[in-house]
Amino acid sequence: MAYASVREFVPFYGLYVLLFEDHGLGAGSISSLFVLWSVVAFVSEVPSGAWADTVSRRALLAGSGVLLTAAFTMWLVWPTYWGFAAGFALWGLSESLKSGTFEALVYDGLAARAGEHRYAAVMGCAAAGEMVCVFAATLSAAPLFGLGGYALVGWTSVAITVAGTLLVFTLPAAPKSTEADEIDGPGDTLAARYLARLRDGTNEVRTDSAVRRAVVLTAALLACLAFDEYFGLLAREDGASTEFVPVLVALTVVGQVVGAATAGRGAQMRGRAMGVIVTIGALALALGALAGGVAGFVAIGLGYGALHHTAIVAEARLQETMSGRARATVSSVVGVTSEMLSVAIFTGFALGSVWLPVAILVAAATMPLFTLGAVAGRMLPSAAKGEPSGSP
Repeated sequence: MAYASVREFVPFYGLYVLLFEDHGLGAGSISSLFVLWSVVAFVSEVPSGAWADTVSRRALLAGSGVLLTAAFTMWLVWPTYWGFAAGFALWGLSESLKSGTFEALVYDGLAARAGEHRYAAVMGCAAAGEMVCVFAATLSAAPLFGLGGYALVGWTSVAITVAGTLLVFTLPAAPKSTEADEIDGPGDTLAARYLARLRDGTNEVRTDSAVRRAVVLTAALLACLAFDEYFGLLAREDGASTEFVPVLVALTVVGQVVGAATAGRGAQMRGRAMGVIVTIGALALALGALAGGVAGFVAIGLGYGALHHTAIVAEARLQETMSGRARATVSSVVGVTSEMLSVAIFTGFALGSVWLPVAILVAAATMPLFTLGAVAGRMLPSAAKGEPSGSP
């Protein structure tokens, strides 16, 4: 919980898109950076997931933290398009090392104590803790910017990422029966075990239709959470000052906190209920983007929170549905699919920004969510029977 939360306590989150704009980048150039970020992440996603099923997961999380620190440092010491691009490349590698690794570590730890049914609640609490820290960090960006501009916001963020990396070593090791580097597999070498886990994980997605549907649903929901990269530009387009932008963005984070915190209560929801929540969330996002102002950002927060809630439930249902041992690899297939969909979203923003304002682009980007809401009932696997998941 502490590790997941502190990693997200980054004041830069509330302002970095404005840093790019104030250094001469337009919406199209900024979107190209997001595309690079996603491409790097999905190219390295599945291989890194297989590593998480082969070597120490805590070591991978520590490496992820080091790369994240390097990414933000790069932005501060080289504030040009290419410096920002290098930072995003490092951040993409960082996210690929973390994606699937942390989830598998938590699930296997619970499984060793016969607590799989608590996964949605535990991850919901962790996600809520992350969002609370994002909220606090985003709000803190306003006074930090007032005191020392982008430099103070940035270097504070760098220091916090270092602290987050150190917290990795406080995470409990997975039980010996499930620790990745203790898993027996074909071949005695690290390379042989790595290839076996990579093959096992991708085969499970390919051959198990329930897992495959859950992967697609979870990835689609996670990809739609990429909208938040444009909330800062949306606020500035609406006339907000640089110091007030983090306040508006923080309103959307409140919705995410509520959505994450209630994920445990929604762990047993049926597919039809998820479809309704996704549809309502998409409508709130679209109307909020078009309305603008404080009321508009409150609506965006409600919609974004609804999507965050369903994404956590879908990911938990995927964990329940898996049967193989290459859990992190399968989770990373979710990550790579999500990043591919995110690339499509970012590319659409890059092209559309030539003719359309950000508000219209955000509203238009919600349209696929209405289709997703309509098919969610058929894609969400049934909940596993077990103890209630309402508390961690």
